Amino acid sequence: MKTMKGPAIFLAQFVGDEKPYNSLSEIAKWAASLGFEGLQIPSWDQRLFDLDQASESKGYCDDLQGMLKGIGLNITELSTHLQGQLVAVHPAYDEMFDGFAAPEVRGNPSARQEWAVSQLLKAAKASKNLGLKAHATFSGALAWPYVYPWPQRPAGLIETAFDELAKRWLPILDAFDEAGVDLAYEIHPGEDLHDGVSFEMFLERVDNHSRCNILYDPSHFVLQQLDYLEYINIYAERIKVFHVKDAEFIPSGRQGVYSGYQNWSERAGRFRSLGDGQVDFKAIFSKLAQIGFEGWPVLEWECCLKHPEDGAREGAEFISKHIIRVTEKAFDDFAAGASDETVNRKILGI
Repeated sequence: MKTMKGPAIFLAQFVGDEKPYNSLSEIAKWAASLGFEGLQIPSWDQRLFDLDQASESKGYCDDLQGMLKGIGLNITELSTHLQGQLVAVHPAYDEMFDGFAAPEVRGNPSARQEWAVSQLLKAAKASKNLGLKAHATFSGALAWPYVYPWPQRPAGLIETAFDELAKRWLPILDAFDEAGVDLAYEIHPGEDLHDGVSFEMFLERVDNHSRCNILYDPSHFVLQQLDYLEYINIYAERIKVFHVKDAEFIPSGRQGVYSGYQNWSERAGRFRSLGDGQVDFKAIFSKLAQIGFEGWPVLEWECCLKHPEDGAREGAEFISKHIIRVTEKAFDDFAAGASDETVNRKILGI
């Protein structure tokens, strides 16, 4: 068992062009004032972070960490969610995902993919320079348009897609292994790795790579109606990053999991600020403490109703209250006797 560090916050949803959200030093002071102790940093946003410098310069990383430590903060992980998405893009999504890429590779899928891979390789080096243990990303998707198919999928289509996905990611996983950093895929609808079965399909194809791991976010499992507590039991050894995000699923006679193309506030399944949804976080924090989870509980705010500043303020307190300081002794230690093999055998009648 292990007591978690934290709370921490993922900055992606809070970055903006106005103070205090437009620079790392200012947003860090804001986060610290709310009670956060860790920051998960989106590597694509140069208002906060220069991935090129971080991958090349240990000095840049040391200066960054020194500045944050002066504010009372640590970097929990870097994130390449947007770049990871571009490692594998089905042509149906080319236009919509093009905006995630650098301007010079937009409109050119092969160049975009090469750029995305280079970004992940830089993130491995940057994570090593920062002394980080894990990294957060998306897998991308080649098979997602066929998740619920009509007409039926041709035989072998999904197998071919996952073979290709593994082929693209294996060199990246090797680079993270060389850096000594776990690559944690956020298991998420819209990604080929969206539940347990799909993660296992991928894991098998990358030869059970030790760096192929999971970013656990229970909100995505509520929306899929998947047992998010049993998921921890099954994949305990692979869970390396934890997004603390709430959600609710309220089906009606008109909509269910697919939500009838409605916007977020009108969907049966929707994300909520911490404590406003249906996720059983007491059980989750208990299970993660029991398995000895060594990462940080990281707030990800994506509520469709509440203001983000309120969600962040309430979220820091919510996470702090749920972190379990694990016990160092059993409750019945007072009744324990000394170990004596002779006595034990006598008790057993042997």
